Amino acid sequence: MQKELDRYSRQILFSEIGEEGQEKLKEGKVVLVGCGALGTVIANNLVRAGIGELKIIDRDFVEMNNLQRQILFDEQDVRKNIPKAIAAVEKLEKINSEVKLKAVVADVNFTNIEDLMEGAKLLLDGTDNFEVRFLLNDACIKKNIPWIYGSCVGSYGLTMNILPGKTPCFRCLLEKAPLPGMAPTCDTAGVISPIVNVIAAIETTETLKYLTGKFEALNKYLVAVDIWEASFEKFEINPGKDRFDCPCCKQRKFEFLEGKRGSTTTSLCGRDAVQITQKSPGRMDFEEIAARLKKSGDVSFNKYLLRFSINQQEINLFPDGRAIIKGTSDFSIARGLYAKYIGT
Repeated sequence: MQKELDRYSRQILFSEIGEEGQEKLKEGKVVLVGCGALGTVIANNLVRAGIGELKIIDRDFVEMNNLQRQILFDEQDVRKNIPKAIAAVEKLEKINSEVKLKAVVADVNFTNIEDLMEGAKLLLDGTDNFEVRFLLNDACIKKNIPWIYGSCVGSYGLTMNILPGKTPCFRCLLEKAPLPGMAPTCDTAGVISPIVNVIAAIETTETLKYLTGKFEALNKYLVAVDIWEASFEKFEINPGKDRFDCPCCKQRKFEFLEGKRGSTTTSLCGRDAVQITQKSPGRMDFEEIAARLKKSGDVSFNKYLLRFSINQQEINLFPDGRAIIKGTSDFSIARGLYAKYIGT
């Protein structure tokens, strides 16, 4: 007990947590989906704070361009080509051996999300695309599990708490995902690490509030921060729950969880290529997408096709959002490339 008091002594001195709150943190079971910029900071914070269990899910490997903002990784991880979830847990075990940690290297989709979140008291968003967030929202509303949304790009970030039955859900905020290519991503618009740290700090703090039972202190707003402009805004979201007949939290139609929305992935036999098809197709603005992608690789387009090359892979994007990713037969890699550069 003395060892624990020493480790968490400064946190226990904070009156809103205290010894009772610290004991509650030890009982906390959290699932973190995504271990990139936001995910690594959140995981580091929670493990140092002494939560009981943390499951980290990520489909990607550590790359050199991650090191600018993904704080649990180093150059050795890049050289060893280690999956992010594995590398993160290896670091976190050295920080706090008392926390039960589990790494899951997987592409989160409608076939596995409910199993992956089994037993969680809270789910945290460290993802990089809208499709997965809509999926998390469906699963959490169905299972009555709170989750915390967070995202950042450039110098701008957003976060909000989603408490089933008590707050608007993600689809109340955003009825449908932007069309592929219409929203900037970190790989097309860049991102600076300070905004990652700010949004991750807010997500972590809300997690501490929830796990220690300080429900009255939970943030009730959509928080928007632009660290470059030093702006901090809070937007009222509760009125939206009454105005909008949400298909998810009001009608309980879990379209993403049932695989009726989002995208499908197919291997193209003998071609070392994967096709991704949108279930809700829409017209792509190739000119706007090309303007974003030209900073990251070679891009060309006509009215029929946009072609983008990055490293050994090539993305061939069609006007309805369908894409053929050449240079890989791995679904996870293909979906990751689509999310990074086209955005969904």
